[in-house]
Amino acid sequence: MQTQFTRHLPVRGTYNIRDLGGYLTADGETRWRRILRADGLHRLDAEGMAALVGEGVTTVIDLRHPGELVSHPNPFGDNPAVRYHNVSLFEQLAPDAGQGGDVLLELYKLALAKRQDAIRDVLTIIADAPEGVVLFHCTAGKDRTGIVAALLLALAGVEAALIVEDYAQTGTMIAPMVEEIIADAVARGADIEAFRPMLAADPATMAATIAHIVEAHGSVRDYLQAIGLGDAAIDRLKNRLAGEA
Repeated sequence: MQTQFTRHLPVRGTYNIRDLGGYLTADGETRWRRILRADGLHRLDAEGMAALVGEGVTTVIDLRHPGELVSHPNPFGDNPAVRYHNVSLFEQLAPDAGQGGDVLLELYKLALAKRQDAIRDVLTIIADAPEGVVLFHCTAGKDRTGIVAALLLALAGVEAALIVEDYAQTGTMIAPMVEEIIADAVARGADIEAFRPMLAADPATMAATIAHIVEAHGSVRDYLQAIGLGDAAIDRLKNRLAGEA
């Protein structure tokens, strides 16, 4: 076991970079330093980027929408040390916050149903990435990042309870940046009271999301097949996180 690694990577300018390695599966555990999930990278300076490259990062996938890239550019966008990709995962999604209930769950369901091409593109990039660590991120590293992380972990054979635990960790990790996120939302014209529920990382939300995938499709592998990933690509994706070196 590669116990020298830790879940959180403390890189100055970030709050929520975490390794998806070290989670138990039926066949052992997910591999360390294969795939990282993260919050926004726009605060990184040259030293911070060098630290991530030093950890082995060769591919960066930015899940934010174009407006976020304009206001908070990704410094890896023109860094020759990595392959940079931008796939907007939540483009034009608008859950109905006025109906009560879990607005984040509704958002995740919408993304799984309406943004299948984008999800397929992200997972294909990960499956086909060159040797090295793949890092994918959004702004807080919670919602867009959380969906991708859940799909990867479930495909690797990690049980739902651990996937939920991984999701819920973000609540603690992003606490120092909440006011910054709120300020950015206000600057975009968001209703602050309507926006606050979007900052939650309730374990029940991810548990219900996983249950929804299983109920609607049978398994995460079946969902990935339904959105257009072939068996060979799915196997490469699984091996990326859970396969041998």
